[in-house]
Amino acid sequence: MRYFIEFAYKGTNYHGWQMQPDAISVQEVLTKATNIILKDSFELVGAGRTDAGVHAAQMYAHFDTETVFDPQEIVRKLNSFLPEDIAVFSIFEVKDEAHTRFDATARTYEYHIHLKKNVFSKDLSWYHYRKLNIDKMNEAAKILLEYEDFECFSKTHTDVFTFNCTLTEAFWQLKDDNLIFTISANRFLRNMVRAIVGTLINIGLEKIKVEEMRNIIESKNRGKAGFSVPAHGLYLTKVTYPYI
Repeated sequence: MRYFIEFAYKGTNYHGWQMQPDAISVQEVLTKATNIILKDSFELVGAGRTDAGVHAAQMYAHFDTETVFDPQEIVRKLNSFLPEDIAVFSIFEVKDEAHTRFDATARTYEYHIHLKKNVFSKDLSWYHYRKLNIDKMNEAAKILLEYEDFECFSKTHTDVFTFNCTLTEAFWQLKDDNLIFTISANRFLRNMVRAIVGTLINIGLEKIKVEEMRNIIESKNRGKAGFSVPAHGLYLTKVTYPYI
């Protein structure tokens, strides 16, 4: 039988989701835990990758097992067994052909910035104290929705078959002293969100004009886009499937 597992993690202590030969990953820790609890041997297949230090408020993975179990009981056991920075929400049976990565129709990320020093936000939000023009940042974010090719925001030397992504939303919201960028698309390139945020920050600082966003995207040149913001402010917040 094939099962989906829904979970969340704080990425501070991990080198991303995907297993690494010489570093600890979320995939490694969660796979070992489920293997031990279910007394089986399999590898979890995740909905996507997250870089070192990036968090996930909602993530999915799938696994196959012939073991018969009570999902609620296994969730309880996993949460007792796992470290405090990984939490399992649910496990449920799906069709044999269901796939957490290939079946996902949308993914949503948030980037969190705190504008005043906050001792409780370390590792969870990026501190940026310089004044930002949020209206201009939102103007530039809307321009993103006019395009599909985002090679300029992709990590260089990345082995991908296409740089095209279909964006459905991209906007900033100010909540008290917290600035949050939300972006949704069918897929994302490596480092894409962090590079977009860095570019929008430069626009908010009025280092470049809003209209330059089009030139940057059309250049397909990573060197034309802005800096990559720190990983610890980034969250995968939602993964959407047609059957969930």
